[in-house]
Amino acid sequence: QVQLVESGGGSVQAGGSLRLSCSASGFSFSKTYVGWFRQAPGKEREGVAAISNDGTYTWYSDVVKGRFTIDRDNDKRTLSLQMNSLKPEDTAMYYCAAVPPGTIIGHPLKASPYKYWGQGTQVTVFS
Repeated sequence: QVQLVESGGGSVQAGGSLRLSCSASGFSFSKTYVGWFRQAPGKEREGVAAISNDGTYTWYSDVVKGRFTIDRDNDKRTLSLQMNSLKPEDTAMYYCAAVPPGTIIGHPLKASPYKYWGQGTQVTVFS
């Protein structure tokens, strides 16, 4: 059974930091691309950051580049997102997602190839 479980969300003042974690099970984690997506109320889900199966390549949306860092530990089957210099516009539900092994990916920040999703963790940034 595939499971992705996020943790680490919360409320933080603008300028602060949070670290999200995602624990994966039920699939070949080390063979898949994984990423973080977010969705704010009334907005579409957007890709925030993604990382290749071995961690060699990373991708970031323009609005978080330089502030967020994605990382993975294949031995521990975990994915993380370090978020610094948070802004009120970063407020959203954040989701961990994984691409099934063998899937051909277009752009890693597009949601379509990601078939495994966590339940999400809420991040609220107040000014």
